[in-house]
Amino acid sequence: MLRRSFNFALLALPASAWAHHGWSSFDSDQPIYLEGKVTKSTWKNPHAELLIELPAELKLPADLLSRATPVQTAGIDGKAVLAKTKLPPRKLKAWELELAPLTRLELWKLDPIKPGAQVSAVGYILKDPKGEAVMRVEYLWVDGKAYSLRSSPANL
Repeated sequence: MLRRSFNFALLALPASAWAHHGWSSFDSDQPIYLEGKVTKSTWKNPHAELLIELPAELKLPADLLSRATPVQTAGIDGKAVLAKTKLPPRKLKAWELELAPLTRLELWKLDPIKPGAQVSAVGYILKDPKGEAVMRVEYLWVDGKAYSLRSSPANL
């Protein structure tokens, strides 16, 4: 009986729970840049997610290499990540951004991002995308502030 209940519980999960990706399935050797308007925000664990709509002509910003990265990114060499960043290889209008778990976002004091907000991000796409437009975010910029989503704030 327990097994049958477990199976029904799995069927009740939302489709997004089935599509969750482990971090190792992303290609951390090829960072990409995305920016756009948030059209949907899901602020729950295992991690927050944003759906963004990209502008018609996405371009790498001229200031990308000079953007501030949080101090705790020294271990992953934030400036080197920014220097390798390119535009996504596929021209898709909408992308899902996978952020950090809520506990980490709370440590950063990042309030839930609402639809309509403008965000930009550097992160990684799936090694084998199979048509999915998903990015694991390394750096997120909201309202002029940078967040490093792999780490916690340095001033804890």
